[in-house]
Amino acid sequence: MDVARRAGVSKSVVSRVLSGYGVVATGTAARVRAAGEELGYVTNAMARGMAAHRTRTIGAFVRDASHPFYGHLLSAMQQRAAALGYRVVTTTGAAGSFAAADERRALETLVGLQVEGLIVCTALLPIEDVLPFAKRVPTVIAGRPATEPTVSTVYVDEVSGGRGLADHVWSLGHRRVAVVRIDRAVSMTQHPRGAEMSRRLRELGAEVEDLPHARVHDRPRDVVRDLVDRGVTALMTPTDHYAVEVLEAMADAGLRAPEDLSVTGYDGLFPLNTPLLGLTTWVQPLDVVGAEAVSTLVARLDGEHDGRSDIPVRGYLVPGRTAGTPRA
Repeated sequence: MDVARRAGVSKSVVSRVLSGYGVVATGTAARVRAAGEELGYVTNAMARGMAAHRTRTIGAFVRDASHPFYGHLLSAMQQRAAALGYRVVTTTGAAGSFAAADERRALETLVGLQVEGLIVCTALLPIEDVLPFAKRVPTVIAGRPATEPTVSTVYVDEVSGGRGLADHVWSLGHRRVAVVRIDRAVSMTQHPRGAEMSRRLRELGAEVEDLPHARVHDRPRDVVRDLVDRGVTALMTPTDHYAVEVLEAMADAGLRAPEDLSVTGYDGLFPLNTPLLGLTTWVQPLDVVGAEAVSTLVARLDGEHDGRSDIPVRGYLVPGRTAGTPRA
């Protein structure tokens, strides 16, 4: 765009100034308007024309907004979109009750609202079900990776997270470790983190026991009691919620963490990141993921980027009180 070149700014900045959406520094806005006048553009007419042809609305589907993971992600997306002059229209499941068919219908609803682009945040819906929508409007998947060349992705690197936690557990001295494993069909994000925990621990030389998710969920008290009796010294879980469930079962069985069994979580999100619990966990920086997802989509909508982006975001370890050196 000639105005962008003349003013020395991006096309998205010109769009925000001339459409009246978003926040732009006073000096920058004045420079854009001056460039428009020099080139013979009538700012008000341009703004009306842009408003008539663009909704400046992003559709976001989140699997369950009541869950802290998706709630944090949605909040970050809304903040970034507002800063760039866009609105976010959201559909969500109820307490994780959406099935894959429901999620497809939710995406259809968003596209029907004439959104300019989609951000899909769910660990359930296969990429094959997202592609038909990605062919209709620019689409970004947030929160999990995908390998399709037409869909951009922004996600926390689950492999580095699983490996980082495994390295920490090993460094504490644990050599017999149990890992709660989630099937890929249940969660495409929790599965790879658990798989990497197991793989890395075995690579380091630990004796690893993979525990099916259903077994631990159905009989947590019996499972933790059995692990301790058999000399397992650490239990790695796929989420902080799971870790809390295990800690409650341990208390019910008269066991303590880390004295009897070290426990790790994964996510590091409010409210379970409180020092009161002191969870040893791996933090997912969802504020970064949400903001990058919106920025990536807006760059495509504003014509600044027309290719696929694959953006892995690294998390970090919080060494809390629930994991420590095993007793002799």
